[in-house]
Amino acid sequence: MTTPTTPYLADAAGRTDLEDWGPLEEATAEPMQTAGLQLWADEATGQSAGIWECTAGPSRWLLETHEFIQLVAGSMTVTPDGGEPLKVGTGDCAFFPKGWSGIWDIHETLRKVYVIF
Repeated sequence: MTTPTTPYLADAAGRTDLEDWGPLEEATAEPMQTAGLQLWADEATGQSAGIWECTAGPSRWLLETHEFIQLVAGSMTVTPDGGEPLKVGTGDCAFFPKGWSGIWDIHETLRKVYVIF
């Protein structure tokens, strides 16, 4: 039996080699630009993990998967539909369950490590 490799990205907060992922489709005002690096992906299940960066602005989300994040730079206020706003900042972790809907208001360029499952 072969032991699987361990995907690895060093220095998630300081990397300068992020790929251009284009404008954020969920943006609700001025265009927002995204970039990132994918650490791992399973195309059959839609699961993935990596680094994602986005410029400031508001965006509306309806999640079709679970997502766990840890912010490594920046901050945002997340407001679930019908719920209270929550400020999430550098070093904080958050979990968004499948079906979560609401607003992410990114205050300055934000970078997160994410796992989508």
